[in-house]
Amino acid sequence: MKYKKLPTVVLAGRPNVGKSTLFNRLLRKRRAITDPTPGVTRDPVEADCLIGEKPLRLIDTGGFKLTDLEPIDKLVVEKTLETIKKANIVVLLLEAGEITSEDEELIGIMRPYRKKLIVVVNKTEGGRHQADAWNVLQFGFEKVLMISAEHGDNVAELQQEILKRLEILKFDFSKIEEDDEKQIIRIALLGKPNTGKSTLSNRLTGANASIVTDIPGTTRDTVEGSFSWKSKECPAGQDFIILDTAGIRRKAKVTENIEYYSVNRAIKTINDADIIVLMIDAQEGLSDQDKKIAALAHDKGRGIILALNKWDVMPQDKYTFKTAEDRIHFQFGQMEYAPIIPVSAKDGTGVGKVLNTAIKMYKQLNIHIGTGALNAALEKWIQESPPPSGPKTRFKIKYAVQKSANPVHFIFFVSRIQAVSDPYISYLRNRLRKDLGFSLVPILIDVKSSSEKK
Repeated sequence: MKYKKLPTVVLAGRPNVGKSTLFNRLLRKRRAITDPTPGVTRDPVEADCLIGEKPLRLIDTGGFKLTDLEPIDKLVVEKTLETIKKANIVVLLLEAGEITSEDEELIGIMRPYRKKLIVVVNKTEGGRHQADAWNVLQFGFEKVLMISAEHGDNVAELQQEILKRLEILKFDFSKIEEDDEKQIIRIALLGKPNTGKSTLSNRLTGANASIVTDIPGTTRDTVEGSFSWKSKECPAGQDFIILDTAGIRRKAKVTENIEYYSVNRAIKTINDADIIVLMIDAQEGLSDQDKKIAALAHDKGRGIILALNKWDVMPQDKYTFKTAEDRIHFQFGQMEYAPIIPVSAKDGTGVGKVLNTAIKMYKQLNIHIGTGALNAALEKWIQESPPPSGPKTRFKIKYAVQKSANPVHFIFFVSRIQAVSDPYISYLRNRLRKDLGFSLVPILIDVKSSSEKK
């Protein structure tokens, strides 16, 4: 179930105190990347969860690093503070052990949010460091909770405290709305590092949910945002969810555990999306890694839009785009159905065309052809171009069904499965695309023995 107007609960604290572990624990699944390396989480990671029977929006933030700051650390702190200001509840997570000067500074930063603050000391499994943890009370907090996010100790008590605090703050749960049944298109932004994925995500959502820098690999977790789009082609408006992912590099260049998890998370995002917008640096052109990402999306039956980003710095003439388009079609081979759109995430050029194309693509992904209509079309295709008739190549197509929509998947039942050639499968795929309205999307085809159908 999806909801609107949820209360937001933000997890805040220094790097490596266990925020992402607690986030996953409350969510009851692995959503945020966890690793012993400090500073893994950078962008806020959000997800809806239930505490008791109450839905809420849970947000894992980047760690407050207050000393030896690098440029990226300053951006993480700024983003975390923005998120905290908007929150209904802030769970300040401290680590069990002696209170450090950095802890004291962080507690000072949190003082303006005292009314909505819940103070939690993590990593106290088995009573570890609890004697030191009580020293947090010296800062004037009325209550401190001792938990172990990794082992689950006292997490239920924290959940009850969150609900109790929302009640004290008079949050009106009756204002929460269930999302209507209007279809929401899920778009994943994929591509190599530094191709403009986060810039485009922020432009679409009208927020700075993703940190944007010139440093390749800034995004680590998948950052989710939502927005609505209206245009002449879509006057009623369409709701979208955008998934900004970590840049995907060649396996040989993935050296850190954190990047390994980030890349895997990005690849798995293909399963969660309807449409993949593959961000390609127009200046650098298509890479082998881009082709691999597109192939993964194609094999999953996801809609694919190839966005040539940073087009604002390219020569603005038809010849330049036509040359880039022809080169991509040559390199991709069997993916001529995928639209190629020049865009500038920085200034917004071409972004509207991407969204209008995504809407058309989503409609095609969800077409379902009735069995009668499909087999009537099949009969016509066979008459116009019959299967081979040689002694070793002869086969008959008995029947066809559409197995699923989104992904678009057909099954053809034949008399001699070993005789069916790839060129004839390509012929059937092209006719499906041309005659039945699947011009913009990949089509998955299985061939099975007609005896298997029986």
